[in-house]
Amino acid sequence: MESSFRDHLATVDESGRRKWVFAQRPKGKWYRRRTVISGVFFALFFALPFVSVGGRPLFLFNIPAARFIIFGKVFWPQDFFIFGLTMVTFVVFVILFTAAFGRLFCGWVCPQTIFMEMLFRKIEYVIDGDATQQQLLKKGPWTTSKIARRGAKHIVFYLVSFVIANTFLSYIIGIRELRNIITGRVTEHIPGLLSILGFTGVFYAVYAFFREQACTVVCPYGRLQSVLLDRNSMIVAYDYKRGEPRGKFSKKQDSGLGDCLDCFQCVKVCPTGIDIRNGTQMECVGCTACIDACDHMMEKTGRAQGLIRYASENGIANKEPLRYTLRMKLYTSLSAVLLIILTFLLLSRKDVDATVMRTPGMLYQERGKDSISNLYTIKVANKTVRNIPLRLRLEGQDGHVQAVGGVAIAIKKEEESGGNFFVVLPRRVIVARKTRLRIGLYEGDKKIDEINTNFLGPLPDNN
Repeated sequence: MESSFRDHLATVDESGRRKWVFAQRPKGKWYRRRTVISGVFFALFFALPFVSVGGRPLFLFNIPAARFIIFGKVFWPQDFFIFGLTMVTFVVFVILFTAAFGRLFCGWVCPQTIFMEMLFRKIEYVIDGDATQQQLLKKGPWTTSKIARRGAKHIVFYLVSFVIANTFLSYIIGIRELRNIITGRVTEHIPGLLSILGFTGVFYAVYAFFREQACTVVCPYGRLQSVLLDRNSMIVAYDYKRGEPRGKFSKKQDSGLGDCLDCFQCVKVCPTGIDIRNGTQMECVGCTACIDACDHMMEKTGRAQGLIRYASENGIANKEPLRYTLRMKLYTSLSAVLLIILTFLLLSRKDVDATVMRTPGMLYQERGKDSISNLYTIKVANKTVRNIPLRLRLEGQDGHVQAVGGVAIAIKKEEESGGNFFVVLPRRVIVARKTRLRIGLYEGDKKIDEINTNFLGPLPDNN
């Protein structure tokens, strides 16, 4: 089998110029399933910015302000270790998932694939027609009809990109701030409006012009296949054992040909322009369009479906059906454990994060003959949506806490604040230069956290 296809991209000709992909409209059970899943994706993508929990959006990723909200819980830079663990979990999950299931993510739930194939491509079919009509339209002269179609398509593409850009931005700044940008005076929201126009331009350029190049040129995931996949990974594969040698359909029983009709239907529906019969390729996003096209031809000619199907390379070579192997089960279990651990950390994270330090440059203070005090600084991140009057108490220790400026330290909602306080201990309990203290943080009578610190006192023989 020729392997020159591996030396260049399917969408680039010998002179280095791009070959535009005119993908035929897929039809079949896999396409219907993808349509259902994409419908769920669109519903979630456009609806989630309007969902709030306790006055907060369900998700917010405000990178400029370093403020993130996941499932209604706010995360600050102090929670960086959780984000670090999230990234490690994500990388390990991608490796394990890809090793077991190939590019299942790309074909079914990748936003680039869903928006391109299930939204913009469908709009193109409505306005420009199927692949053949699109090719004729491109080659034809600039008539009134062509100008009208081209104009209508790009106007619709831009408007859809505008809606997507607004929704995408709402995940960054929140739906309320987005509403203020849209309804407020232009002069008051110039950066926000520029952001909307910028994102709109990016989405429009990607889906109107760049298209499948985002998957084959920009996205690194396809290029990682060579190190993440092995011969037991699940992929969209052509059964060369059954299909070869290829040949046109013949009613003769002993034609000596395989089941492949060499009809190129699998190539015509491919959104990245590859021939799946050449084997696993970087450009394949696992969209299953070739499976539907091949199954349709097999059905029309009275042959068994599944010439192109989900399989592994070893499964094809050994003529074995795809099985949920022990390796897949192990990788799935490990991925599930990682997600459970990460979910637990996200849900069990403290709503109030406090740091206590002795005031630098100060020793202890003597209070009469029977007491010693230390001055401390406390910094508190209030990650809740309510103001907290924070009270401090010593835990398991004689003595008391005296807040500077009042009984409680006022911490505003979703802000970082702080204050100073004294810890006063009787001399009789100080038996070392340093005494370990436990300070409880209370909201009313409810204990919300406990922190440890050291108390500096005189040497015992000075008492």
